[in-house]
Amino acid sequence: MKNNLKAEIKTCNILGTDIAVTNMNETIARLEQGIEELRGQYICVSNVHTTVMAYENKDYWQVQHDAAFCLPDGKPLSVYSRKHGFPEAERVTGPDLMGEMFARDNGLRHYFYGGTPETIATLQSVLRQQYPHIRIAGMVSPPFRPLSEAEDAAEVEKMNDSGADIIWVGLGAPKQEKWMYEHKGKVNAVMIGVGAGFDYHTGTIRRAPMWMQKASLEWLYRLMQDPKRLFSRYLKTNLKYLWLIRK
Repeated sequence: MKNNLKAEIKTCNILGTDIAVTNMNETIARLEQGIEELRGQYICVSNVHTTVMAYENKDYWQVQHDAAFCLPDGKPLSVYSRKHGFPEAERVTGPDLMGEMFARDNGLRHYFYGGTPETIATLQSVLRQQYPHIRIAGMVSPPFRPLSEAEDAAEVEKMNDSGADIIWVGLGAPKQEKWMYEHKGKVNAVMIGVGAGFDYHTGTIRRAPMWMQKASLEWLYRLMQDPKRLFSRYLKTNLKYLWLIRK
């Protein structure tokens, strides 16, 4: 991490993790203007779940700590920042950041790593239709198993040969953050972990109504869509977060 870049970013410490105090326009400007400095680095898109995980797991905290910066994807994180001396703090979600960057004719080349083959195929079609000028450097759905060293080296070579500027990593937390941490300095682009961002853009997962997003209830909307998988994750970590920030 280049110290001068990290020193420029105002942060609020939440349960030990430094969350960027920023907004969408500032984040986009930082990406576009600092793309060369960010190459080889990674950006975490943080929420309550990842912040609590970092609080409880020192190795995962290190992963978050070594990021170029951690964006406040979860609304409770930006709310916390505003309550603790940063009134300018706003939420910057992964799916919204993706859409804003795709809509800009800035010449940046985008690479997508994650999701199922079906998701990747649909995503390519949707993006080319919605953003005709988008420059897609590559789209890869990796196997749902650990890659061998040779396989991983081949994937990194493919990424670097593509000329990508941004690698959108959709492996889900905490897998995607660990993957980015392990590949820091190995790829020639900035990596951004966006969780279910691919599914949001294909329409597989629907965004919560705006009133729920503003009320910090997007997690509840997601829970209603996939209760079996998300019940334990959301209920446990959300309650734990509320308890921990009051200590």
